[in-house]
Amino acid sequence: MLVAFSVAPSGTGRADGSVHDAVAAAVRIVRASGLPHRTTAMFTEIEGEWDEVMDVVKRATDAVLAYGSRASLVLKADIRPGFTGELDAKIDRLGAALADEDDAAR
Repeated sequence: MLVAFSVAPSGTGRADGSVHDAVAAAVRIVRASGLPHRTTAMFTEIEGEWDEVMDVVKRATDAVLAYGSRASLVLKADIRPGFTGELDAKIDRLGAALADEDDAAR
């Protein structure tokens, strides 16, 4: 299972609206999990079995809640039983498809 999620606090009281400290707390939880993961400017992707991934998302959300009076969680899941290594494999397949397209255009 692949999950892309974004969690952020609100009600932080910060005038600049920055949430980087809270996001860093969530990313620390993801990194400590030992599961394959990737963090971008908008989402963190994590791969594993349902229970272990959801546990990490819950703990990351709990860590963010310490920074505000509430948290917003956006989650998207790709549930494909029997497949592993898809965090990188999906990107590799996309790259191959684009390369084939580039070769055909030449």
